[in-house]
Amino acid sequence: MKKVFGLMMFGLLLLAACQDNDQPASDFTGNEATYALLQGSQYDIDGTVTIKEKNDGSAFIVVALSGTEGDIQHPVHLHLGNIAEPGADVYASLTPVLGKTGISETHLTKLADESAITYKQLIELVACVKVHLAASGPDKDIVLAGGNIGKASTDDSSGGRLGFGVCKSE
Repeated sequence: MKKVFGLMMFGLLLLAACQDNDQPASDFTGNEATYALLQGSQYDIDGTVTIKEKNDGSAFIVVALSGTEGDIQHPVHLHLGNIAEPGADVYASLTPVLGKTGISETHLTKLADESAITYKQLIELVACVKVHLAASGPDKDIVLAGGNIGKASTDDSSGGRLGFGVCKSE
């Protein structure tokens, strides 16, 4: 009798598990904005930056580049202002792009000055994203790819890669 009862309970649990069609809860609201990253130097590299809203209101930023390779890490900076503006301070450092994948993923909740930022605030900024060749040395001033985001995305005054402003040295 114990065997039959045990088998019946196992069968009921299995049946209940098979009928569980609940989808896992997403970490995201579905709000997102995607912006083009244009080639910024002689290197044939371009891509996109996608900003997604998480359920807590924070921003998750994915930079996806084509044309990168190797084990080098390319620094990614968020700057205030149009991409053509020279000397812009780093507003936030994002996770570097890994050359072999061309991907950077950053859960952005705080800026360089430690103040909080939300998805909604981020997409309202007049700002840009720049991906650099290197973190130091002469290659730090080479912008592999970049583009305006937020409210700056409607401003096409950069004039292409020759119009990219050099970042302020840290």
